[in-house]
Amino acid sequence: MKNKLCGIGEALIDFIPEVKGQRLKDVPSFTRVAGGAPANVVGAVTKLGIPSKFLTKLGDDPFGDYIVEVLDQAGIDTSNIERDQEGETALAFVSLAADGNRDFKFYRKNSADLRYNVEDIPTDVLDDCGMIHFCSVDLVESPMKQAHKKLIDMAIAQNVKVSFDPNLRFSLWDDLDQLKETVNEFLDYADIIKISDEELEFITGYTDIKDAVPGLLSKRAKYVVYTKGKDGAEVYTKDGVVEASGYTVDVRDTTGAGDSFIGAFLYCLLRDEVEDLNSVSKETLHSYLDFANAYAANTTTKEGALAAMADAQEVEAWMAQLKK
Repeated sequence: MKNKLCGIGEALIDFIPEVKGQRLKDVPSFTRVAGGAPANVVGAVTKLGIPSKFLTKLGDDPFGDYIVEVLDQAGIDTSNIERDQEGETALAFVSLAADGNRDFKFYRKNSADLRYNVEDIPTDVLDDCGMIHFCSVDLVESPMKQAHKKLIDMAIAQNVKVSFDPNLRFSLWDDLDQLKETVNEFLDYADIIKISDEELEFITGYTDIKDAVPGLLSKRAKYVVYTKGKDGAEVYTKDGVVEASGYTVDVRDTTGAGDSFIGAFLYCLLRDEVEDLNSVSKETLHSYLDFANAYAANTTTKEGALAAMADAQEVEAWMAQLKK
């Protein structure tokens, strides 16, 4: 059954403050968690019950050992993760405001993931996959960018769906015009585009999603999934829009919330073995959005990203409790 998810991109260590509400320079101690947006998405899908695999390169160092261990424990297929003695595993220090929102400082000048290249991709890696997923952090000029292009070409040739969440991290780009140009280049390859309300204007030039949708749907894209945090989400297709309201919860940490949302949405598509995205009814799309909203909300009630993500049984019980 070709319903595995194949993710590609960065896996890193997030260092999260043990006390919220402090500026990064004032934080005295941190807790480490495994993170990286595409790794988080793959983790969400796996925890919910769909097999997945991840393509990246990690440093041959203790941080890389820890990430592989965490991904293994989550059930992710790590057999295609390369190790590198020249590069280092990336680190990110995350400062949490009192409301759970974040400020990042990345350490990835010599990051091993950017050294992953086209030769590292197994020729049969997509033989059991129904979808690939990637983000924009690893689309800087590097061997890894070329590896993304290769995997996307393979996916399109094999009728494997392509999902793209830009997940913008401005501090990692020297030239923001280059970031915008690169994101828009890769949007053209995606069947599913996930974009947040905070990213919309930078990427598209529009402040209203309805003005941006025609352009976003003008290439390969069948779905534009628009997220609005606690205010819910919308999915736009050529037939219109489906909306689902969000969930109000006691937020502890928003790290990985967007990743858990799109992971849950992709899980629904893979679980139902959707071949034709255009064939999904509006009622079904609404149920997918509602599940993804709940899953992301649940993730924010706990600290960490991948470590905070629930399995299917846990989130369904949680949703039932919320709706009583």
